[in-house]
Amino acid sequence: MIQVHHIKYLREFKGKSLRNIANETGHDFRTVKKYDEMDDFNEYVQRRKRTSKLDPYKPKIDEWLEEDKKVKAKQRHTARRIYKRLCEEYPNFPLSERTVRAYVRKKKKELYSNEGYLPLDHPGGEAQADFGQAEFIEKGKGTTLHYLNLSFPYSNGGYFQLFRGENLECLLEGLKNIFEHIGKVPRRIWFDNLSPVVKKILDGGEREVTEKFYRFCQHYGFEPVFCNPGCGNEKGNVENKVGYNRRNFFVPIPRIENLEDYNKELLILSEKDMERPHYRKEKSIKELFLEEKKKMLLLNEKPLDISRVQKAKTDKYGMLRFENNRYSVSPKHTETEVWLKIGASEIEILDEDYKVLVKHPRLYGHNLQSLNWYPYLETLSRRPRALKYTGFYRELSPIWQEYFESCDYQEKKNSLKLLVKMLRETDMVSTSIIK
Repeated sequence: MIQVHHIKYLREFKGKSLRNIANETGHDFRTVKKYDEMDDFNEYVQRRKRTSKLDPYKPKIDEWLEEDKKVKAKQRHTARRIYKRLCEEYPNFPLSERTVRAYVRKKKKELYSNEGYLPLDHPGGEAQADFGQAEFIEKGKGTTLHYLNLSFPYSNGGYFQLFRGENLECLLEGLKNIFEHIGKVPRRIWFDNLSPVVKKILDGGEREVTEKFYRFCQHYGFEPVFCNPGCGNEKGNVENKVGYNRRNFFVPIPRIENLEDYNKELLILSEKDMERPHYRKEKSIKELFLEEKKKMLLLNEKPLDISRVQKAKTDKYGMLRFENNRYSVSPKHTETEVWLKIGASEIEILDEDYKVLVKHPRLYGHNLQSLNWYPYLETLSRRPRALKYTGFYRELSPIWQEYFESCDYQEKKNSLKLLVKMLRETDMVSTSIIK
């Protein structure tokens, strides 16, 4: 560095030419020229590159971690799994699991922390859909129910509907209820890759959807858009809405007597909630929602039947199995093929001519039974001794049980015939759910 200062001194204060300085100092002309033009005299510490015994294996680890970005988080490599794979592929792998863990932790931080989310700007008339869960008390019993949220990012408005599951029928019925309530249909709706909707993710990110969902989209005219796997920020508005609705509408735990009536109330509550100001725009959510409604599609005047139909076969008791649960049909329809018309909350059982034989609430759970006793009462009226051993008898009030106990064979037979007649004339249905 002293030589540099001397060269600069000769050049600037003695006025010597570069050639003269080169001759005087014995340095090459190009070296003198470089020092003369030098204007940065900061001292930089040369970092010594450290080598590690893990270096030969880092490319393989990096490759596995890069591939992990294409799959869901639950199926990505843990540090332990990477260590085990290294030991399997390199029998004499010389390093400890702790060393591998440290590198994997550092590498994952590089791979994922730098992927900042882009703020997505949604034009009016688009929506996002997602399910949430919350606890409820339905007819006096605690239960977990699922609520479909449809949010509108432009206005931050939204609606929600409550169901017992997250199947395709629940999704379509919820969307249909909301469409019919607002009288319009969003032009585009963003979805997760819900299994009842998406059959397969194709090359290029295209989705193969179920036929029922495709027909629903065509009927109402909206374009379905599916988020990339693991990219929840693409529908961040509805994910925020899921939490907002739970905190603001389901605390304290709601008590429900009739789910259909409660869903009608939720549509009204959703609209009242829009009267608050938007968190960023200087208007109310309601005003913004009315603006974007003008950009939405007109509602198809013909409502779509969202139920699906499939075949089933009864057993020797006139019962059938659907989704691990059993439903009664009638003693007349034993070991017979019937049709099931499956909705979100109801199942109709039809004969081969599509005539309704019996209706049941759709069961959500395992090994449950729904028994509609009316078709069985005619058989019981002919075999009254069997009454005491049926679930129907156990559901009777103590007064009725005492009455039947006091009847002789013929009185019991006549009473059951009268009961059948009353049920037929009043269209009363006795359905029980047995766990």
